[in-house]
Amino acid sequence: MPAFPIETLALFMAAALALNLTPGPDMLFCLGSGAHRGPKAGVAASLGVACGAMVHTAAAAFGLAGLLMASPLLFEIVRWTGAAYLLWLAWNTFRSPPVAAEGTKVTQKDIRRIFLRGALTNMLNPKVAIFYMAFLPQFIDPAWGSVVVQALILGTLVNVSGTVVNGLVGAGAGGLGRQLAQNPTAAKVLNYLSGALFLGLAVRLGFMSRV
Repeated sequence: MPAFPIETLALFMAAALALNLTPGPDMLFCLGSGAHRGPKAGVAASLGVACGAMVHTAAAAFGLAGLLMASPLLFEIVRWTGAAYLLWLAWNTFRSPPVAAEGTKVTQKDIRRIFLRGALTNMLNPKVAIFYMAFLPQFIDPAWGSVVVQALILGTLVNVSGTVVNGLVGAGAGGLGRQLAQNPTAAKVLNYLSGALFLGLAVRLGFMSRV
């Protein structure tokens, strides 16, 4: 087990928390999911994002994320696949009945689907892979033990911090969304706002650069 200096871990966690508190695609996805389908959906989205982030952590630890930085073609494939997926989510959100009109609770099937969407949304964002590749090495020292294990531990700590933040955001948005959904007009507006949020994420991903 790597022996991280206490001051290094403290600085790392402070930086990770600051980064996770900054609104980004993952937080906005959890916000939109919670507002559209309720608190459980917001939490499920955050756990799905966490699953995707662990894939990026492993990729960074074993050097796979470097392929995205070295291959413009691979970067473009991942980026446009992610943008297309978000567009599909936006289209389905626009077309789905408002929560108030459905009159049903979120089922386990819904939770699994939202979890999977969160994971795919995160995994199909090449910027996340590049972020882990750029951020983690700043706090790694071969003298402290296995570099791979250090990267996995630090990536997990970032992920835990982000999951807590995203979970709170998703659950909070879900609680507010449930209250607004009691009004049919507000429910319809909420539906379109959630769809617009996913659409905005797709556009953002489509127009981002590699650096």
